[in-house]
Amino acid sequence: MSIKSGPGGFEGLGYEKGLERCHELGLDACEVEFTYGVNMSNETADEVGKLAKSLGISLSIHAPYYINLASEEAPKIAASKQRILDSVERGHHMGAEFVVFHAAFYGMRTKDETYVMVKDAVDDLMATIKKKGWTPLIATETTGKPSQFGDIDELSRLSEETGCAVCVDFAHLKARNAGVVDYDEMCMKVKKIKHKTAHFSGIEWTAKGERRHVPTDEKLIKELLQHIKNHGISIRMINESPEPMKDAAKTLKLAKGMGLA
Repeated sequence: MSIKSGPGGFEGLGYEKGLERCHELGLDACEVEFTYGVNMSNETADEVGKLAKSLGISLSIHAPYYINLASEEAPKIAASKQRILDSVERGHHMGAEFVVFHAAFYGMRTKDETYVMVKDAVDDLMATIKKKGWTPLIATETTGKPSQFGDIDELSRLSEETGCAVCVDFAHLKARNAGVVDYDEMCMKVKKIKHKTAHFSGIEWTAKGERRHVPTDEKLIKELLQHIKNHGISIRMINESPEPMKDAAKTLKLAKGMGLA
């Protein structure tokens, strides 16, 4: 049972200085963010991967936000798949373990209809990834708004039926449910997921769900870590607050104090 901790992104430092800063802070994970597009060559991905490996840092990628595998427009689904595949290709070159993405919006579709569309798309993506021989696992992320596909039950089922991974964003799940969270129930579900990574940070929400990420309160970190420890879960935890390195280091310190790192 262990926790790996690191930031989402490099706080504007760039890949080399960002990874070196993570190492200085004792962090052992990092998520490379392709927020607005996959603007990295395979050659650069190779360099990033070699540096991360030399520093003992586990990498994941967050695919671009412009993804909707249940769009009513077929070209948008095709473009979404390509963004994910481009991310996986770069992830293969950098040795990333996971490629995380927000899968879909319900739109005018029912939850069941959306699930079927996402599952079909994930099956197709995984077939292509296998054919290419790429190594990262695609990980659908739990989402912060009820209008988005991605509650814990949907993604647990998707993982079981397709073999994909899940990114459990504990902050998103809290915002999705207007601040009401049963960590015991959630951790029991998380423990059953075979391939998983996680996000956690402070978060604000409205009646419509997630509003924005905010600095992560130490009390909230302790609360989550205690439940993770109680349920014997090993996981890598990426922080997406406005100060992700600082908050990831805080998480790691607390985890060590609890015998989790």
